[in-house]
Amino acid sequence: MPYTSRTRTAALLTSAVLAAGALTACGGDEGGDVRKQSLEWEDCPAPSEAQGGGASPSPLPRGGDWQCATMRAPLNWSEPEGETIGIELIRVRSTGGGKDRIGSLIFNFGGPGGSGVTSLPAFGPEYETLRTRYDLVSFDPRGVGRSEPVECESASRLDAFFQKDGTPDDAQERAEYTQGLRDFNEACEDNSGEVLPYVRTTDAARDMNLMREILGDDKLYYFGVSYGTELGGVYAHLFPKKVGRAVFDAVVDPTQDPEQGSLGQARGFQRALDNFAEDCASKPQEECPIGTNADDIKERITQLLAGLEERSLPGIFPRRLTETAATGGIAQSLYSQDFWPYLTQALDEAYDGDGRTLLALADSMNGRNQSGEYSNLVAANTAINCSDDKPRYTVADVQRVLPRFREASPVFGDYLAWSMLNCADWPVAGAADHPDVSAPGAPPILVIGNTGDPATPYEGARRMAQALGPGVGVEITYRGEGHGAYDSGDTCVQDAVNGYLLDGKVPRSGTVCG
Repeated sequence: MPYTSRTRTAALLTSAVLAAGALTACGGDEGGDVRKQSLEWEDCPAPSEAQGGGASPSPLPRGGDWQCATMRAPLNWSEPEGETIGIELIRVRSTGGGKDRIGSLIFNFGGPGGSGVTSLPAFGPEYETLRTRYDLVSFDPRGVGRSEPVECESASRLDAFFQKDGTPDDAQERAEYTQGLRDFNEACEDNSGEVLPYVRTTDAARDMNLMREILGDDKLYYFGVSYGTELGGVYAHLFPKKVGRAVFDAVVDPTQDPEQGSLGQARGFQRALDNFAEDCASKPQEECPIGTNADDIKERITQLLAGLEERSLPGIFPRRLTETAATGGIAQSLYSQDFWPYLTQALDEAYDGDGRTLLALADSMNGRNQSGEYSNLVAANTAINCSDDKPRYTVADVQRVLPRFREASPVFGDYLAWSMLNCADWPVAGAADHPDVSAPGAPPILVIGNTGDPATPYEGARRMAQALGPGVGVEITYRGEGHGAYDSGDTCVQDAVNGYLLDGKVPRSGTVCG
């Protein structure tokens, strides 16, 4: 299923995303007062397999070396002096000093399951203006990357898992699909059972409060993207008086249960696909060889997926491009308008019988790199969502809602409806139908919605602003495409965010940019 993570063109080209493969568990130490610890910052090592591999993060273009440290946090926050786990942090110091420096600006880029330790260096140049007054800080949330990562299936078993039909049409296919989910969830319990009860968003929010204190800030300065907006909202609910200045971009709707959220994503991805088709059709044929007009483009996509249901295409040997993989690859390419040319290329190739590019896009969605190793993105995403979300849906529930999902999206409806079963056999009970983000007494929080956002549809921003409470949520609309607004380069959005985070200037709620 699509994740609420933020990706980049570079991730597409290397078939990698925010996080990387699983590590063995760190193990726990006995606690004591974790608030008395001091962090030992050192040069960051090369990313481990858990973080995608590759070279150590390079200094920022304007100078600034990345440093990493491990913070100890209670495994179980109801037993704060008990067993602890390590939370991996990364930072680059502010270019400003003395009175100009405000503190640390903590980022979460989404997922859930995205590694902030690998994401922040990749995105760091976009935040150089904010670095004039803040240290830029991010982290691997518990269950992710190097922070007690959730482990489930091996790479070879994940290859087989992602080759399965994710839109079953008959009893045999439904049995195979549900058994695959059951096997995956049982593997998570076998390999990470001790940590699974403690990866809820409320646990991560408490980790952030400890992080704020150890970093030396009286208030939390925060920039949350996608799922990071939900984490920020939960933090504001738990610690409203500790919120300093916060920005939520690409906002998760906190009022929806998982069924409503999946249906909203079906509409959001279909809306983004419609916009892609209109844009492509407006170009010369040599730039858009995949249809004569927008309706033709969408019809050919529908026909491609229907054909893949009957017969897969050669992909990245020995794997083949299935209907489910193609749907995931299309969804991945809608996260940014910068990806649209790759979608055009991938579709053009698929129509000629070559499924490699669409499968590479699907690999990016699933956290598979070119060497065939997987991040723990899918494992962590499942563990966090299933620990947070109380509903446990059945095949009958999916069949009941399929007509509405198909009406919302002929391309993504089935895919997202069946993903509602991901938590059906999860070993840990879910916490609630939806997160509580009410934050009376908190200062203003900027809430930015993008009208073309596929993964966190625009309507969620207003609901987040309302749920935060009167005088807290300050809504900004960006009329654009892709997942997120600040990284679009729109000066109106960036001026509003920079003015608030750097100088405390609260923009008018209802501001429209783009």
